[in-house]
Amino acid sequence: MDPVTHALSGLVLQQCGLRKRFSILIIFLSTLAPDLDYLTRIWGADLLLRYHRGITHGILVLFLFPLFMAFLFRKKTGFAYAYGLSLLGYGLHILMDLTNQYGTRVLSPLDWNQYSLDLTFIIDPYITGGLLLAVAMRWINPRRAQVFALCAVLLLSGYLAGKSYLQDRAKEFLKTKVDAQVYRLYPLPNDFLRWWFITKLNNEVSTGFADLFTQRVCIQEKYSLDRHDSLIQASEKTRVIRNFLSFARYPYAEVKKEGERTVVTWKDLAYSFLPGERVTAKVVMDGQGEVISSKFRF
Repeated sequence: MDPVTHALSGLVLQQCGLRKRFSILIIFLSTLAPDLDYLTRIWGADLLLRYHRGITHGILVLFLFPLFMAFLFRKKTGFAYAYGLSLLGYGLHILMDLTNQYGTRVLSPLDWNQYSLDLTFIIDPYITGGLLLAVAMRWINPRRAQVFALCAVLLLSGYLAGKSYLQDRAKEFLKTKVDAQVYRLYPLPNDFLRWWFITKLNNEVSTGFADLFTQRVCIQEKYSLDRHDSLIQASEKTRVIRNFLSFARYPYAEVKKEGERTVVTWKDLAYSFLPGERVTAKVVMDGQGEVISSKFRF
């Protein structure tokens, strides 16, 4: 989720009845703290790709950061209260991130694999809007602030449960139309009944849309995951591509000649429904296969 949504989730959580002094500050800081890894963007977009939702979103820091907050606010609220509140806010951030397809290394540093429920896109206006409405109603009618917050929590929980149900339905429908060994479905922005899918059969990957409303499956592209091309292998040695591969679920590389230069373009097929060259990495080489430049674009 984006930082605005996380901040709103903290405010709604505090609005549920946690009225002790400094509660809102503790929760607000704790719900935003995991995204401190955004600072890696200073050294390059590819480094953000590797380290975002890494150690700061892992189980170790989940229990360590609240210790810092508890020590900081121990005289204001009591050590145990501040620790529990911070743990709740920090954990809420990680839980919300797990719902979308970006992937979260929630078990780091014990396990560096990415986990996700693939229920929501990275930015979900329905979740953000629901939280914002609950916060706004707090100022309009302060006496019913807790009721508004609890309603928002229930509605958003129902929203996610509904998305999970629709995802399962879409996957079962896809299995009746496409023969494969692996089926993955990803949410599309602002859509409920249409899902982006990736299927894998041996070394071939297919991408497309599964539409529950029209009861149709549209295969958009088919790709071979063969990466034996020497130029592709050379591009994998660059920092940008190493970082890209640490993130991408279904990486695919294309080699194209542009005059005397060769461009190796990498993309993550899980995001290939996005227009333009989003979530792509490019390596430009000269006629001798030497790397001239490499860059990543969100």
